[in-house]
Amino acid sequence: MMFKKVSKFILILLLAVLAVALGLVGYLSLTEYTPDEVEPVAVSVAAWREEPAVGSKLTAITWNIGYAGLGRDQNFFMDGGDMVRPNRKEDVEDNLAGIISALVQQQADVYLLQEVDENSHRSYYMNQVDSLRRGLSLSTAFAYNFRCAFVPFPWPMIGKVESGLVTLNRLQVAEATRESLPVPFAWPIRIANLKRCLLIERIPVADSDKELVMINLHLEAYDEGQGKRAQTEQLMGIVRAEYRKGNYVVAGGDYNQTFPDVEGYPQLKEEYWQPGQLSAEDLPQGFSFVTDPSVPTCRSTHESYTGDRANSQFYVIDGFLLSPNIKVNNVQTIDINFQHSDHQPVRLEFTLQ
Repeated sequence: MMFKKVSKFILILLLAVLAVALGLVGYLSLTEYTPDEVEPVAVSVAAWREEPAVGSKLTAITWNIGYAGLGRDQNFFMDGGDMVRPNRKEDVEDNLAGIISALVQQQADVYLLQEVDENSHRSYYMNQVDSLRRGLSLSTAFAYNFRCAFVPFPWPMIGKVESGLVTLNRLQVAEATRESLPVPFAWPIRIANLKRCLLIERIPVADSDKELVMINLHLEAYDEGQGKRAQTEQLMGIVRAEYRKGNYVVAGGDYNQTFPDVEGYPQLKEEYWQPGQLSAEDLPQGFSFVTDPSVPTCRSTHESYTGDRANSQFYVIDGFLLSPNIKVNNVQTIDINFQHSDHQPVRLEFTLQ
């Protein structure tokens, strides 16, 4: 009799767990973020704006800020660590304050930022978009690439995520759009996963019919490689089409792929996260990848950062893609020793020829 009662209890418990799981999958499927292929993006316009001209010398920064949750004291479960978010809200606040301070010091014309949270459990629901807008006092555009009511893994769970790309700009922006990239994941994994995109801003070039097209990107990280390839191919098609129109094109961000001819950062252990590989053959004719390989742009987050550069896993996966009509004056990775993010900012100084 006791065995029957225990068996019945276990069966009821299993059925209850199954019902909850099915209900959660159903709810996430109904509420899945499904953006259009191309959507307009609102630009919060600052009071002071500039219009570039042919011959203008400009500066752009790209930086994956890791939702201010991946500073030197943090690690990440997807890369072999054990953390889902920082232990304290104050850690996120400190990281974000340091990020804003580092950006202000750069005095750039355009900032292309990735992994910026607007309303996420992992960053204690801080609106980082507003904090960056106020901190830099620049025109601001935001596009979601990760929006899920509840991400049900690992344990403790990630929970709600609203995050994306932010472009801050002191230049005159005529239009901003979100352009969807291919999603490599099938249902049900897809419903609680990222929906990658490009955030594209169009900036008129004075006394011409040309535009400066600034593209903010964050390509796939945890796929088998097909996603990165498909997203890279779509990006190349877009930049090629823009250049054929006579426009200037700068595509900056986290490619999650190493750049051609970048050496000096070998894979220390096979189990560490491994990026994809960009090739010069990927490029439309005359285009170029630009980054600074002298300093790593990203660290592995399988553990917190010790500062031991001889035995840490590093990558160079952040940088720029430029059209042939843009002259590179300087490119530099700003070495802040991964104090506030698992990535470091890359600064590009360029001229519209």
